[in-house]
Amino acid sequence: MDGASELVAEAPHRSTSTETAVEIVVPVYNEAADLRRSIERLHAYLTHRFPLSWRITIADNASTDETWSIACELACELKGVRAIHIDRKGRGRALREVWSASTAQVVAYMDVDLSTDLDALLPLVAPLVSGHSDVAIGTRLAAGARVVRGPKREVISRVYNMLLKATMRSRFSDAQCGFKAVRADVARRLLPMIEDQEWFFDTELLLLAEHDGLRIHEVPVDWVDDTDSRVNVVGTATADLRGMWRMKRSFAAGRERHDDPRWVRPALIALLAGTALLYMWDLSASGWSNAFYSAAVQAGTKSWKAFFFGSSDAANFITVDKPPASLWVMEISARMFGVNSWSILVPQALEGVAAVGVLYATVRRWFSPGSGLIAGAVMATTPVAALMFRFDNPDALLVLLLTGAAYAMVRAHEDGRTRWLVLACALVG
Repeated sequence: MDGASELVAEAPHRSTSTETAVEIVVPVYNEAADLRRSIERLHAYLTHRFPLSWRITIADNASTDETWSIACELACELKGVRAIHIDRKGRGRALREVWSASTAQVVAYMDVDLSTDLDALLPLVAPLVSGHSDVAIGTRLAAGARVVRGPKREVISRVYNMLLKATMRSRFSDAQCGFKAVRADVARRLLPMIEDQEWFFDTELLLLAEHDGLRIHEVPVDWVDDTDSRVNVVGTATADLRGMWRMKRSFAAGRERHDDPRWVRPALIALLAGTALLYMWDLSASGWSNAFYSAAVQAGTKSWKAFFFGSSDAANFITVDKPPASLWVMEISARMFGVNSWSILVPQALEGVAAVGVLYATVRRWFSPGSGLIAGAVMATTPVAALMFRFDNPDALLVLLLTGAAYAMVRAHEDGRTRWLVLACALVG
């Protein structure tokens, strides 16, 4: 490792295989006063109460006191403990060094003050070991958490997370809690994308994970704040705001999902472009398609009453046998571009392209980009779909809305948020 020297102690305690289940990193900087007591307490807990194989890594961030020598002593004295010295400061830098080289199945970290009740450790890592989730965080701001800390830190923490929700639309509740874990394969995929080396490292990791559609598991924790914390609140807050601005610009510029191979985006563009070409090639050959609905579209361009009630004539004598909204997209197009076969049928074809895109997004969330592309291609080339999206029957909009509802249901299942369930109901209804 660049800029690091390492001392490794004995093999992990309770390990029955060559792979360690959980590696717990404790980043430290000038913590000579508390290091021994905290590591001995953590070691005793893991030895007697933690059922998975484990390793403790003390990551010294260029300490100038006796922290490194104490870390070396602990690595020699305690089974399953090692120490690593990094020549430059930065919690993010320390975690990057250790996590990127870890052979454990899950990598985690906690603050040296052990502010979090250690009984939360197994609930934190269990969903990662099982493969259910990708990232896990302790949270002091969710229901069920019990927190003892001063009003100043409480306000700062809540304001910071409110800013994240307002600017980044984040869904996790607590970005700053010093109690997190990541599946090692996920960490190795995300670490090269993380730019920050200090306190914003945690937030950037979570934002990237959420942006990439990874599952983030939250554990409400019991937390007692360390009154001796030496964190520069003003400097850290300023750096965090700069980090948020950088991430906002990055996502706005269309940053790709980091777990996708490079061929995914070009393949998706090709699929959508091919679908559009298939559905719009010689589109005017079908003329007015279904004259019944074409007449209703024409009526909707002449009378707003006919538009809102789905009348088949401008005098509003007869209404069509479908909901009025099923004609609105075609009617808006005809109002903008005049009544002709292209203004009526192009919206139908574009709804087909959108349905293929939404189906891709739905399938790839549970399976893989390749599976999503196959599903989209099958839908695009199914003869009945090709006919439906080249005709003016209302089925095109119906299929798009139902596909959108399926996507919303998948999202509701993933994060348990009511708004996705409401959206699914609205699209179906």
